[in-house]
Amino acid sequence: MVRAPEVKTYSCGSCLFSVKLVFIVVFIGLFFSVRVFSMEKIKIALAQVKCIDSDLEGNFNRIKSLVIRARSEEAKMLFFPETVDLGWVNPEAHRLAGPVPGPFSQKISLLAKEHDIWIGIGLCEKQGDKLYDTAVLIDPEGKIVLKHRKINLLAWLMDPPYTPGKAADIKAVDTPLGRVGLLICADSFKEELLGAMARLKPDLVYIPYGWAYPKDGWPEHGFQLIKTVQKAARYIGAPVIGPNLVGEITHGEWKGRTFEGLSTAAEATGMSVVQGKWNREDLIVVEIAPGQVGR
Repeated sequence: MVRAPEVKTYSCGSCLFSVKLVFIVVFIGLFFSVRVFSMEKIKIALAQVKCIDSDLEGNFNRIKSLVIRARSEEAKMLFFPETVDLGWVNPEAHRLAGPVPGPFSQKISLLAKEHDIWIGIGLCEKQGDKLYDTAVLIDPEGKIVLKHRKINLLAWLMDPPYTPGKAADIKAVDTPLGRVGLLICADSFKEELLGAMARLKPDLVYIPYGWAYPKDGWPEHGFQLIKTVQKAARYIGAPVIGPNLVGEITHGEWKGRTFEGLSTAAEATGMSVVQGKWNREDLIVVEIAPGQVGR
């Protein structure tokens, strides 16, 4: 009599277990892939603009030129650095700045509407006797949809100093291109402020910089900007856009320190995706996928 071969039933169970394991791994991979890249890539631009202290008209003309260039490159959103109207830590802004919204921001709003583009821009804002380091996001209809006042100030650099904003006022706004959050420069040094932004679950965060350093420390100091933006992106879990100025501080304790560009952006994972030119005006156009890293 011929005996039928013995069947090892556990082997089938092992195969089934392996199939299940592969399925779970693939599912997890797809889940996080969707979470990070759940939105289509959009074309954005970083405006690495030259800013001359107190030159309101000249600075506007340079802003306008970059808006026109960005639209010709088919960018949907354009992001400028910090205080591009009058310059950072410029005490003359106490006299020259206006309200936001106000005459200067209205001119930017008209550019956004005329060229059908989202504009993020850093401005000096005067309200009563107070001066704020402010940034706004303007939609293609020319409406200011988001405003943030810088919180983490280096107050000793200007007399009288800027008035700080409030952490409770940190916000993000829903747009057709995703939820956009807004901080300013040294705000990104403070984990409590990054955490407040992270809790809003933005898809994209705009952080305008006035990244200044003694001239002999450039271009190496640009790597610190890259690391700062990368850290912010990882902490928040969303892409961060970090445009920087070109120019020079002309007043106060940091007089003579320079802004030398090297603007940057990072994906939600913290990977740097672009860097601007060194110490030259530049329009950096990049495609980036808004979206949150799954946590």
